[in-house]
Amino acid sequence: MVMIEIDGSFGEGGGQILRNAISFSAVIGNAVRVYNIRAKRAPPGLRPQHATAIKAVAKIVNANVKGLEVGSKEIFFYPGEKNSGNFFFDAGTAASTTLILQSLMPVMAFSNGKIEIELRGGTNNPLAPPVEYLKEVLLPILKRMGYKGDVELIKRGFYPKGQGIVKTFSIPVDYLKSIELVDFGKVEYIKGLSYSSLLPDHIAKRIAQSAKQLLENSGYKNIEIDLEILQKDEPKCSISPGCGIILYAYLSSNAIVASDSLGKLGKPAEKVGFEAANELIKQLNTRAPVDKHLGDQLIIWIGLAEGLSRIKVSELTLHTLTSVEICKKLIGANFKIDGKLGESALITCKGIGLKNKF
Repeated sequence: MVMIEIDGSFGEGGGQILRNAISFSAVIGNAVRVYNIRAKRAPPGLRPQHATAIKAVAKIVNANVKGLEVGSKEIFFYPGEKNSGNFFFDAGTAASTTLILQSLMPVMAFSNGKIEIELRGGTNNPLAPPVEYLKEVLLPILKRMGYKGDVELIKRGFYPKGQGIVKTFSIPVDYLKSIELVDFGKVEYIKGLSYSSLLPDHIAKRIAQSAKQLLENSGYKNIEIDLEILQKDEPKCSISPGCGIILYAYLSSNAIVASDSLGKLGKPAEKVGFEAANELIKQLNTRAPVDKHLGDQLIIWIGLAEGLSRIKVSELTLHTLTSVEICKKLIGANFKIDGKLGESALITCKGIGLKNKF
């Protein structure tokens, strides 16, 4: 078995390097050693969400793993035969379920049968996409590439107790199609969701009103922000209190640009709404149909896809550049980037056209 070594300190030096490396290893079938794990984070080494992600991927591909302990700075991952069926994974903390899913979904797509997974942990976390983002932004694009599956939020989970529940399923693909996301067109309408659990009703309402006011003041029309206000007697309500908002701008080019913001103790509701709306406006002003977070998440998919993919991102981030380098090293996909770090950029990728042998 080929062993590929990855320095976890290069680029952004965070957990994304590990998640991408393990996912590629499981999909392609090459062993991987990742060292200097999260070297640029405090504390460095594996955290619970990374350990859960690796355990989950390992279960699906019968992998032999060495170094799988919280705090470990080096890991060896030897993938085996792929499984299908039903699985359950619990992060045991408020660790992000969506970051775990980022490792799992490519593996699920190239499995040998239908996979259904229930994940427990955080569903709305700082520095991680909310579950709504995966369902409403990432998945529609992946389905255009041939992905067959869905994600469903069963119960919200906020810091510190987590215990949210997310269910997902996937049917294997034969291969992934390339994608073209370059044209912006115009903003047709904006939708959103302002949500809260175990908090007074007015908080979610104030978040939504703040976001809508800023969008209207910036000239946007056709804005609809739904409210989800949960209390303890409702099944979807979280164990810990929390709130946030996610906004989606639907473009005439069939692209979706999104932004979100999460509440925290001492942060005014109006600021939560303002942050999300301000970020959305900033990204729309670039006239790029792919927001900076989607650009980062699509790299692994266009690398595996068949043919030439082109995506224009609102902002070229260090996360995205790091994903590109991992993709080059682990599977040999060919990338060209026209643009500078921190600015809008065009990313072109000649994918490897991976075929599912099952």
